[in-house]
Amino acid sequence: MNPINHVAIIMDGNGRWGLKHKNSRNAGHKAGLITVEKIINITIKNNIKYLTLFAFSTENWKRPKSEINYLFNLLENFLKSKIEDLNKRNIKLNIIGFKKFPKKLNKLLIKSEKKTFKNKTLQINLALNYGSKLELINAFKNLAKNKQKISINNLSKNLLTKNIPDPDFLIRTGNTKRLSNFLLWQLAYAEIFFEKKLWPDFNERDYNKIIKNFRKIKRNFGNI
Repeated sequence: MNPINHVAIIMDGNGRWGLKHKNSRNAGHKAGLITVEKIINITIKNNIKYLTLFAFSTENWKRPKSEINYLFNLLENFLKSKIEDLNKRNIKLNIIGFKKFPKKLNKLLIKSEKKTFKNKTLQINLALNYGSKLELINAFKNLAKNKQKISINNLSKNLLTKNIPDPDFLIRTGNTKRLSNFLLWQLAYAEIFFEKKLWPDFNERDYNKIIKNFRKIKRNFGNI
């Protein structure tokens, strides 16, 4: 039975769900937060220590400004209302990405990270303004700047996910089968589960089924 330390998720399909059910992409983003809370609960129940959620990519700045503002306000309200609960539940919030957000949101993200820094039950890595290609370029720049030898170990230490184990598996909802510039280095040996359901429709049963299937996979890592 395969152990699970780290699950990564591309939460795809919020906008499409919103248009389908409420004629509003923003309604889908709001509904997606309910799914996030469900997935956090199941992750803890399965004693998984790391959960990485792709929330906003470096490419998402191309979206309409009104949608971007709504997403940031949604995140801000979520943190204000839920950070105390996350802290009480011993959950650590860690932001991976390039923090170029409105000052108010940046301040709240930093405050949330500091408040939950010592928590151990679950570490949620929230990928915000994250892009794997930019992450890799920055890592190589740091290696050159610090005159470090180029190696797998040294490169890993210069990534935004340093000190975090690589994901055991990736889930992508929304019936789209690509990585979309997410954790390209870290997912090298991860199992990948593409789910047809849109993110707001993804539920505890779906997640538990994937966990069960992963535990039964024979993982060789190049061996026989």
